[in-house]
Amino acid sequence: MLALLKKEINTFFASPIGYLVIAIFLVLNGLFLWVFKGEFNILDYGFADLSAFFLLAPWILLFLIPAVTMRSFSDEKKQGTLELLLTKPIPHLNIILGKYFGAFVLIAIALLPTLLYVYTVYQLGNPIGNIDFGSTFGSYFGLIFLAGAYTAIGIFCSTLSNNQIVSFIISVFICFMFYIGFEGITAFTSSTIVEQFGMNYHYKSLSRGVIDTRDIIYFLSVIVFFILLTKLGVKTGKANLKDIIKIAIVFSVILVLNTISNYAYKRFDVTKDQRYTLSNSAKEIATKANSPLIVDVFLKGEDFPSEFRRLQTETRQLLEEFSNVNHNIVFQFINPLENEANRQQTIQVLTQRGLTPMQLEVRENGKASQEVIFPWALASYNEQTVIIPLVKTKIGASQQELVSNSVQHLEYAFADGFKKLVTPKSKKIAVLKGNAQLEDKYIADIAKTLGEYYFIAPFTLDSVANNPKKTLQDLLSYHLIISAKPTEAFTENEKFVLDQHTMHGGKSLWLIDAVAMEKDSLYNEAGKNYAVGRDLNVTDLFFNYGFRINPVMIATPYSAPITLAIGDGSKSQFQHLNWPYSPLATATQNHPITNNINLVRFDFANPIDTLKNTVKKTILLETAPISRLEGTPREISLDLVTQPINPKDFKTEKQTLAVLLEGEFKSAFANRIKPFKTNNTKDKSAATKMIVIADGDVVKNDVVRNRPQELGFDRWTGKQYGNKEFLLNAVNYLLDDNGLINIRTKEIDVAFLNQEKIAREKTLWQLLNIGLPIALLAIFGFTFNYLRKKKYAA
Repeated sequence: MLALLKKEINTFFASPIGYLVIAIFLVLNGLFLWVFKGEFNILDYGFADLSAFFLLAPWILLFLIPAVTMRSFSDEKKQGTLELLLTKPIPHLNIILGKYFGAFVLIAIALLPTLLYVYTVYQLGNPIGNIDFGSTFGSYFGLIFLAGAYTAIGIFCSTLSNNQIVSFIISVFICFMFYIGFEGITAFTSSTIVEQFGMNYHYKSLSRGVIDTRDIIYFLSVIVFFILLTKLGVKTGKANLKDIIKIAIVFSVILVLNTISNYAYKRFDVTKDQRYTLSNSAKEIATKANSPLIVDVFLKGEDFPSEFRRLQTETRQLLEEFSNVNHNIVFQFINPLENEANRQQTIQVLTQRGLTPMQLEVRENGKASQEVIFPWALASYNEQTVIIPLVKTKIGASQQELVSNSVQHLEYAFADGFKKLVTPKSKKIAVLKGNAQLEDKYIADIAKTLGEYYFIAPFTLDSVANNPKKTLQDLLSYHLIISAKPTEAFTENEKFVLDQHTMHGGKSLWLIDAVAMEKDSLYNEAGKNYAVGRDLNVTDLFFNYGFRINPVMIATPYSAPITLAIGDGSKSQFQHLNWPYSPLATATQNHPITNNINLVRFDFANPIDTLKNTVKKTILLETAPISRLEGTPREISLDLVTQPINPKDFKTEKQTLAVLLEGEFKSAFANRIKPFKTNNTKDKSAATKMIVIADGDVVKNDVVRNRPQELGFDRWTGKQYGNKEFLLNAVNYLLDDNGLINIRTKEIDVAFLNQEKIAREKTLWQLLNIGLPIALLAIFGFTFNYLRKKKYAA
C-alpha cells in the first residue's frame, strides 16, 4: 500500500497537469477571497475569521478532487495495466487504499498553502492576533473530512470508465449530489431526514468549529461505503449476488450506526467563546415546543453592509443550533423588500405591526448610500406570534459595535421569545396601590411587557386598615411586589404586611423618590420650584434590610438633556440643553441584569448607601465618575440651562442608584410589638431577593394625547434609553428560577479586521495571498523534479 501511495504522488507531480490543477485551486481561492468583490471577499467582509474560505472551499474542491482522482483506475484500465496490478500478491483493498491515500495526501498538500490565509487574518486583526484559532483549525478539521469523502467518491468513479473525462464528469455530479443535492430534494418533501444524507448538512457544523461525532461518523461512513464500492468496481468479471449482498449488509450496518449516533453522540464546541453551544436554559425552552414553531427572519437583502451580513450569518447559525435541539423549530429568511413595486406599502404594513425599519449607511468604492433593513424576526407557535428584535441598540454605537452587541444578545433574544410562546405563565406580580404611586397610564408600557411573561395585577394596601390578616394572606400569594414611586407615607400596618411578604420569601422591586421634585412642575411662568425631602416612613424598614436612600439630589454633567422651547412666539425652537438632574446610569459590573444594556435615564435621583449585615449587596447602576450631591430644600430653576457646566464644581466620585440585595433578611419587626396579630409570623426570611432603585421616574413612560409611549424612548431626541430593558431584566432575575436571565452574561467576541491597515496595505496582502502560494508550489515542483532526476540519473 505504501509503495502505491508513493507511486501515485510521484506520478502526479511528475506531470505538469498536477501542478496546474493545484495552481488553479490556489489562484481561484486567492482571487475570490482577496480580490473579487462579493460575499467571499475577506477584506470587504471586515471580520477576522476564515468563514468565507470554508464556505467557498467545498465548491472548488468539488472540481479539484475529481480532477486529481479521475486517472486513478481509468488510466490503469485504458493502458491495460489494471489486470496486471490485480494479479500482484497484494490484497485488492490495499491497492485501493494506496490510491485513495495517495490522492488524499495530494489534496492535503494543496490545502497547506492556504494556512497563509490564517497568518494574514492574524496580522490584519484588530488588534493583531484577534482570531479564534480553535474555530479556524476546527473548521480545517471539517474540510479534511469533506475532502476525504470527495476523494472516496472520485476513486470509485475512476473505476466506472477507462475515459478520464467521463470519470471526472461522473465524479463531479455525484459529489455535487452528495454535497447539496439532498437539500434540493428536501425542498419537495416535508421531512428533514433526507437532508441528513447530504454532506453540507454535516459540514456546516464542522466548518464553524463544532466537532460532532454524528458528523464524523457520517463522513467516515461515506468514505468506507465508496471504498467498498470501488473494491467491487475493480473486480474482474461481473458482480455476483454475493457481492451485492455484501454491499447491502455494509450499507445496512452504516445506516444503523448513523441512526444510533443520532441518539448517542458527543459534541465539542472548539470556538474560543463557545458561541455555538446553547445554554441549558435555552435548550430546556426549545425542547418544550411539541408542535411546529415557525421563525420568519426578515434580515435578508441584496446590499447589506458586511457587519449586517455577519449578523445574518450568526442568526442563521444560532437558529440551526435551536433546530438541532428540537426539529419542530423551523426557520426561513425573507427579504420583505424584494418586490420593489410594493416597497412602500410593505414598509408601512410591517411598521404598523411593530417591525420598525432601520436605516443603514453602505459604503462602497468611496461612495455612501442608504439601505433600509428590517432587523426583526417573527416566531409563531399554536396561533400565537411574538416579535423578536435582532439588533441591540446602544446610544453612540458604531455599526460595528451595534453588530457586536446584537450578536451577543441573539441567544437571549430568541430564547426569550420562544419562552413567551411555549411556557405558560405561572408567577404573579402585585403592583402596589394605595400610597399615591404612579397612575396606571404612567406604568402602562412596563406593565404590558411584564404581562407577556407573568400574571400582573394591582394590589391596594388600603384594605390593611379594615382587614390586615386577609390583606397579608392575599399578598403572600404574589411572588413579587412592585412599588412604583409611592408619594404618601406607609402606615405601620402596611409596613408589617410588606415585611412579612419578604420574610415568607417574596421578592420586591422598590422604586423610591426620597425627594419630592417633578420636572413637570418647572414648566410654569417662573420656571422654578422647590425640591424637598419626602418621608415615606420606610427608613427603618430599609435600614434593617441593609440600605438607606438619602434625601439629597444627584447632579452630574453626564446626564440626559432637557428639551425646551427657546425664543418668542412663532420663532421659538426646541433645543436640547444640558440638565444635570437627569443622570445617565451605567452598569458597574458584568451582571445578568445590566450586561449589554443601554444607558438608563434617571430624573432627580437620590444616592443609596449600603449598610453592613449578612445580606449580599450588588451595585447594579451608578452615575458617571463625576457628580455632586445637593441637599434639600433647594430651589430648582430652568435658568440653570443657560449657565455653563464647570467640571470643577463636581467631585470625582460615583453615586449608587440601584442595588440588588440577596440572602436571608431579618424582619424589621423582630423583637418588637407587632402592629396586628397574625398566624405564622416570621422574624427571619427564607433566601430571597429585592432590588432598590432610588428614583421612581425610571419606570415612568411618557403619555402623549392620553396614550402611553414606549418606556425609555425620548421623543424629543429620538434616543432609546435602557430603562425598559433594565426593569424587565430586573424582574426576570427576581422571578426566573430557570436561569434564562443568565444567558445575558455569555460573552461572544466578534473579531474585526483593522480597516485602516487594510486601506494602507491592501495590495500587499492581495499579492501575498495569490503570489506566495504559487511561488511555494513552484519551489516545491522544482525541488521535487530536481531530486527525482538526480535519483534516476544516478
